[in-house]
Amino acid sequence: MTPAKPIEVEAAGQRLEVLWSGPAPSPGRPGSPAKPVLVFLHEGLGCAAQWRDFPARLAAATGLPAMAYSRRGYGASDPLTGPRNPGFMHVEAEMVLPALLDALAIGSAILIGHSDGGSIALIHAGTPAAKAGRIRGLIVEAPHVFVEQISLDSIAAAKQAYETTDLRAKLARWHGPNVDHAFRGWNDAWLSPEFRDWNIEYRLPGITCPVLAIQGEDDEYGTAEQVERIARAARGPVELTMLPACGHTPHRDHRDAVLGLMTAFVAGLSE
Repeated sequence: MTPAKPIEVEAAGQRLEVLWSGPAPSPGRPGSPAKPVLVFLHEGLGCAAQWRDFPARLAAATGLPAMAYSRRGYGASDPLTGPRNPGFMHVEAEMVLPALLDALAIGSAILIGHSDGGSIALIHAGTPAAKAGRIRGLIVEAPHVFVEQISLDSIAAAKQAYETTDLRAKLARWHGPNVDHAFRGWNDAWLSPEFRDWNIEYRLPGITCPVLAIQGEDDEYGTAEQVERIARAARGPVELTMLPACGHTPHRDHRDAVLGLMTAFVAGLSE
């Protein structure tokens, strides 16, 4: 298993932290690996490093290079310059992600998104302006396609925990000086009154590539309705997996099972 290599990449006017497992391309130049790249999109409080060794394990299991990056305001990427607005996931999906893929000369990708990262992957794949054929497949864990009360309740509880427990110190281990950007940018946007109408179901019919959607039965941030709506609306084939005794982070709660599911899905893309 090849250790991830840290890279700094300029994309969409921001400096982003990238961790790469496998042969890395030269940023900004052609010559990236001919194989599809596994592109990991982290959750609302995550960063590239919080995937830990999972990208490298999936890269080893599939024989594909893997890339995880920290969005602006997270990890070692540039800090935010202001609050996030309710459209922050659309901005990431429509502007930043394609610019990053271009900067790394990634012509073919399999997007693997967790929570907010899953939503960003869905938005990008369903965007009419997305490069035709670049996205070979989507793997989404606990994605959001509309706002549920269970999500808002858990996000409000996280705010209280951030203010009254050691949660801030725990997150600072991953985000350093960006810790308040990471938490407040996510938490304030989700809890704003304007965000209650957030919904990306209109983008789902634009998704024509295969999708693997994984949801924990005990997810404290969303219900099975999230992935079921993907299955009903996406035009490509959708494989749904509900995991028992699993919360919001399937790749952590059931690492080996999720690694097997993703490995089999990726193998099926080349058949």
